[in-house]
This record gives sequence, structure tokens and C-alpha cells, in this order.
Amino acid sequence: MPVPDLLVAVDPASAVPLHRQIYAGLREAIVLGRAGTGPEARLPSSRTLAAELHVARNTVTTALEQLRAEGYVTGRRGGGTRVCNVNPDNLLRACAPARSPASAVVGDKGLPSPSQPSSPRARQRSSGSGGLSRRGAGLVAAAGIFPADADAPGAFSIGMPALDEFPVRLWSRLVARRWRQPPPLGTGDPAGYAPLRRAVAEYLAVARGVRCSWEQVVIVSGAQQGLDLAARLLLDPGDAAWVEDPGYPGARSAFRAAGARVVPVPVDGEGLRVGDGRRRARRARLVHVTPSHQFPLGGTMSPPRRLELLAWASEAGAWVVEDDYDSELRYVGRPLPALQGLDPEGRVLYLGTFGKTLFPALRLGYLALPGPLVDAFAAARSVGDRHPPVFAQAVVADFMVEGHFVRHLRRMRKLYAERQDALLQVARGTLAGLLEVPADAAGIHLVGRLPAGVDGDAAATRAARHGVRVIPLSRYSSRPLDRDALLLGYAAVPIPEIHRGAVRLAAALSGA
Repeated sequence: MPVPDLLVAVDPASAVPLHRQIYAGLREAIVLGRAGTGPEARLPSSRTLAAELHVARNTVTTALEQLRAEGYVTGRRGGGTRVCNVNPDNLLRACAPARSPASAVVGDKGLPSPSQPSSPRARQRSSGSGGLSRRGAGLVAAAGIFPADADAPGAFSIGMPALDEFPVRLWSRLVARRWRQPPPLGTGDPAGYAPLRRAVAEYLAVARGVRCSWEQVVIVSGAQQGLDLAARLLLDPGDAAWVEDPGYPGARSAFRAAGARVVPVPVDGEGLRVGDGRRRARRARLVHVTPSHQFPLGGTMSPPRRLELLAWASEAGAWVVEDDYDSELRYVGRPLPALQGLDPEGRVLYLGTFGKTLFPALRLGYLALPGPLVDAFAAARSVGDRHPPVFAQAVVADFMVEGHFVRHLRRMRKLYAERQDALLQVARGTLAGLLEVPADAAGIHLVGRLPAGVDGDAAATRAARHGVRVIPLSRYSSRPLDRDALLLGYAAVPIPEIHRGAVRLAAALSGA
């Protein structure tokens, strides 16, 4: 077979080595059938190929040996080179089924086709839910609270730290150093990387007044996984679980997905109203609270209310999930001690995250657990995804142990205070009469009260048309609000963008 029939071409000026060019040309000819098929299909000899292509014979031999190693040709030097009957590329392609399951009919064994459920329960599952279980359908419904672009940066997205100010170069150096001295690369501990657990425990003791040993710390893939584990391990279907109202929707979704009965409990200036919770579900099994900085309203739970909550938990035999999502970011005075430090009976599960202090994509958080729960949470952690990524945990541990974490928090507190102040200034000027925006001593967003009678959803829709992202307070509440508000994130928004965003938001709210 002459070489031109195989359409093999070489370009001496190309950066691709000649033997790779010949290999690619011959492989394409074989795959497309130009090299022939059947037991008589042969390639030209290496001598002939070399002469036709004006290359050294060793160059051709190298290309043929690669084809032989990959199963495209067979034979040995001096005995001719045949094209294999089975093309290796075909083994990499899935064959289409002769008929799809949806078109299957009852066979000779009398089995029903998948498209014809054999029982009323099966028909019910397959109708409108894709065959999901009731729990599965609940999970899917609960996930709807997290739209894909919910955390996109820009004016005035909430929940995002200042990614533009994250110390990327420092982080890169730590990552590079870790690859030179990597942690164990096998299977990790479901409870987390021990050096990171030690660093977290030491930090929490000093900065948050949390009382725990490092063995009581379990690393999780973000705060939401911590809530999911707590719900699955501590709640049975039908159990009552208190949540703040308004409050964090991720807690509601985790509890609902576990089959719990979610009980919204109003909050006031002192935090969750324990008396209302008692009247609504005195024997609730669990409560989720944000006592150091209530989400989404801001403010802190007063000391008397904290003691009242712990007394109820002791009386009811209930668990308290303390979600300390952004308490480090406080601009007036020192961060308030955690509720967990007041707990005399070990009923508080302390939940924290690196998503607000470092960056969300890291997907690392931590639980400081009562001692009797540690082994159970580690076991459940192993069932889900075995353990968090060990390498990422090692880098965060280095970041903390070497003092970078505390220095980063110090810088962010200063930066966020400046950005909050900029937002307050434009609220008093550009947004005057459209939003009432009080200051907050902590956090990364502010609550802007709309005038009475203004619909928050409609205002958010108009803002989106003007390129501004805001979320109405009503979306976090289970009951109608006397006066709606908009949540305005500022941590991830540079000051010039805060000013531009305020102009666009003012235009949206004024109907311009």
C-alpha cells in the first residue's frame, strides 16, 4: 500500500516531533478505515514509510512501536505490520442499547416494563418526582433555597467576604511549600486533620471562649454539612426543631430534609424569644440559633436570654446548635464570647466556618461537639464523603499556626468597617427616603428598611433590572412582615462600586 493512500503527512518545521506526527497520521488512517480491515490489512514496511516520508527509519519505527503498544497494530520487526481486527478506539465508546428502557414491553417472563410501575406506590413515586423517595423529593425541594448564583460578587451580594483582598500570594506560597512537605496522602481521619483540629481548638478558646479539647473538634465541608450532620444524627422524623424567625434558611432546609417539624420562633432585640418557643413546641428536640450576630437582622442575644435558652434545653433534653458564622467580624469592642462557653451540661454544638473569614470555595468548617457526640459525628462523616480534603486542611492549619489567620482577620475588620461606613454614607445621601439603613456592630451586610407598604420582592426585582443584587428580608421569614427590608452586602464590594451600586439601586427604588 503506497503511503499517499494513508494520507500521512509530516511537517519538519512543526514543534511536534516527527515520530508523533507519523503516529498521529497512521492512527487516524487506521481508525477511519483507510488502512484497510481484515486479516490481510497491512501497513507498509518501516523502510518504505521512511523513504516515502523522507525521514529516518528509526523515526518510523518509534511511531509503529507506539501504535503496537496501544493495540492498533500487531506484528514484529521483520515480519510485517498488520492492522488489528479490533480497533482500540471502539472499546472507549459506549454502544447504544438496542432499545431504550422506556420502550421495553413485557417479556417472556411476564415482568413489567420499567415504564409501567407494578404497584400503586411505585406509580406514585414515578409520577412527578422522577422515581424519588419521599425523603429524596424533600431533599430536592430543600435545595431550592440555594440558587446557583446566590453568592456571586457585586453590589450588594450578601454572604461574600472580600475576595479581592485575600492574600493569594501568601496562600500560594503555603500551598507550594505543602507540596514539598505534603501531609499523608492516603485516607484521612473522618474527624479531620489533627493539626487543624488543634489549631481550631486553640483559636476558639482564645477568641471565642469555647471550652473544648482538640479531640472534640470535627472538621466538616462547610457549615451546611455541619447542619446536615446534626439534623440526621439528632432528629427523628416528626421531631420538633426550633429555628429563628427570620433566620437562616439553610438550617430549615437541613431539618426539613431530615423529616423534622420546623417550628419558627420569633426574634426580638434580645434574640430568640424562648418563651414563644416553649408555647409552640415545649419538647422540641433541637434549636438552631445565631446568638453572637443574629442572621439576618444583626444584634446579639442578651445574657439573660442565653441563660433562659440553656435552662430550657436542660429541661427539655434538647440540643442547641450555635451557628457562629461571622462573629469574628466585629467592629465595635471585642467579639462576644460564645454561648457554648456558658453551657454547663454539654448540650451546645458550636458550628463555625472558614467560608466567611477566608473564602467560600474552600468548603471547610468545624464543629466543637460535646464529648459523647464526637465518635458518632465522625462515623456519620465517613459515610458521606469519608473525610475533608487533607491537603486543604493542612494549608489552613499552616495559615493558622503561623499567625496569618489572625492577621488576616485584623485586616478584614478594618476593611469591612470602612466599607460599611461607605454604605452608610450613601444610604444617608443617595438612598435617603428610599431605605432606612442603621449601622451594625458586626457582620458583612446591613438591613435597609423599605417604606411601609413597599413590597420587598418587587423592589428586589426592579433592582436586578438595574444590575443590583439585593434580597428582601421577607424571604427569611415565615410570617408576613409589618415592614419589609432589603439585605445589602458590603464586604465583597469595593467602595467605588458601593457608590455606583447605590446610584443604580436608588434609580430602581424610585422607579426611574
